[in-house]
Amino acid sequence: MNHELSVLIVEDDPHVLLGCQQALALEDIRSEGVSSAEQALALVGDNFPGIVISDIRLPGIDGLELLKRLKARDASLPVVLITGHGDISMAVGAMRDGAYDFMEKPFSPERLVDAARRALEQRSLAREVWSLRRQLAERDSLEGRIIGRSPAMQHLRELIANVADTSANVLIEGETGTGKELVARCLHDFSRRQPQQFVALNCGGLPENLFESEIFGHEANAFTGAGKRRIGKIEHADGGTLFLDEVESMPLNLQIKLLRVLQERTLERLGSNHSIDVDCRVIAATKSDLDHLSKANQFRSDLYYRLNVVTLELPPLRERREDILQLFEHFLQQSSLRFDRTAPELDNQTLSTLMSHDWPGNVRELRNVAERFALGLPAFKKSGNNVAQGLGFSEAVEAFERNLLNDALQRSGGNLTQASQELGMAKTTLFDKVKKYGLAH
Repeated sequence: MNHELSVLIVEDDPHVLLGCQQALALEDIRSEGVSSAEQALALVGDNFPGIVISDIRLPGIDGLELLKRLKARDASLPVVLITGHGDISMAVGAMRDGAYDFMEKPFSPERLVDAARRALEQRSLAREVWSLRRQLAERDSLEGRIIGRSPAMQHLRELIANVADTSANVLIEGETGTGKELVARCLHDFSRRQPQQFVALNCGGLPENLFESEIFGHEANAFTGAGKRRIGKIEHADGGTLFLDEVESMPLNLQIKLLRVLQERTLERLGSNHSIDVDCRVIAATKSDLDHLSKANQFRSDLYYRLNVVTLELPPLRERREDILQLFEHFLQQSSLRFDRTAPELDNQTLSTLMSHDWPGNVRELRNVAERFALGLPAFKKSGNNVAQGLGFSEAVEAFERNLLNDALQRSGGNLTQASQELGMAKTTLFDKVKKYGLAH
């Protein structure tokens, strides 16, 4: 049974209350006593960590009304009622209204302990189910998708949460493999546009002659080979989100056309004089410095200003080394599930290489390494790639230490004493290191 759970006893007779508390204490069951339903309601919030045992007859709000209010707050909360002589029909009615059990006065300590134990067992199971459901929900939440404990990632999640459900255009800047499309998808999924389309277009992967019909669409026979009408990406994203990856590669003449669409919220398909209303939010991503390109007249500055209403910068993996292990373990679990095999244990050699590698391919490269490791292949190919680059020994040790401490704190629920015992470290030393690394506890 879960010993963190406790019993809240609602009883206005101080002798009965004391007797109940003593009987439970003898069985190592934690309890708290109050003398009115009003006090009980002040203590019991959502997901109360325990059960309630209440007398039916109380001054003010009675036990039956208390039952009704508690059940409205949390239908799974077990409530045991104490009835006086002759209240049996009332108690049976209460059972129909959701009471877990009832005890008729006078009751033996054994009867009380038995009812409390059974109710606590049920509460423990219900909370476990609730916790698993929450974990599943969190997996689909921002924390489950934008992974990392580093300040940069925490800040990024806050920004995404703040701007996701606005119509502001967003520019995402970051090196190849930092997860720009993932961030764009999160911005879409956490907005009210979510039921509509998320349409992605890689501007760097299209020949210029196909680009225009791909993004704006064309009418049948608008040009040689255009057999039937084509709906372009912008029109397809109407009501939703248009994601333009590698936007720096967009030809200048099409930048002008895109700017016009964004300004006027209408477009014309190639070969058509008919205007179509479009409402799409544009999220653009670049691995270049668009500000610099616009000043050098290699990217239209008016389009740049329209795209970068909000700018999100994705740091390279080498600048957030404290996230490497968490990301690697996440990808390792994913890959192992996909390949239907048990995730292999991380050996020290792989661990030190992970922490000291420079990650030029960023998170994408890390995911590939995790997939190789899940398949039992050497995580790093022997191509000079496995040589530690750009990270001194002390930095690698610090990054490793930070992860170690953070994991211990997570396991202990932020309890420094427990974490220090687990790590075999003096509590004062742990406290200094927690401050040094800015770890939440």
